[in-house]
Amino acid sequence: MKTLKVGDKVPEFTSKDQDGNTINLSDYKGKKLIVFFYPKASTPGCTVEACNLRDNYHTFQEQGYELLGVTADSAKRQTNFKNKYKLPFPLLADEDHTVLNTFGVWGPKKFMGRAYDGIHRMTFVIDETGVVSEVIEKVKTKDHAAQLLH
Repeated sequence: MKTLKVGDKVPEFTSKDQDGNTINLSDYKGKKLIVFFYPKASTPGCTVEACNLRDNYHTFQEQGYELLGVTADSAKRQTNFKNKYKLPFPLLADEDHTVLNTFGVWGPKKFMGRAYDGIHRMTFVIDETGVVSEVIEKVKTKDHAAQLLH
């Protein structure tokens, strides 16, 4: 797992959001972008994290940030998650792991003594030129916005 780090240029990627719209990294050229990866839509930690970002969305927008949520869930699952919690930002349904592998967040994990491959909950802040300016590896799900808005 080779994870992007501060100073890395993010390679161009293309994925589909919950509604089947094509989303490209280049769509955000000239804008600040926060890409947050979460293991599974509608699970307790992921819900708390997404709702914390939703509740602070106006502040992110005031500071010029766009947000993108990414997981390997299906578009249908992402749509249900977005609608149920009224999330104002796109959620990528990265079932083929294109974006997960681009950022290097898919890899070995351990949970209750069991090893498996999965999504590492991480967040990347990307500047207007497409370069990673911050990486949050230890996401505080209940207080994630505060980790980003400093």
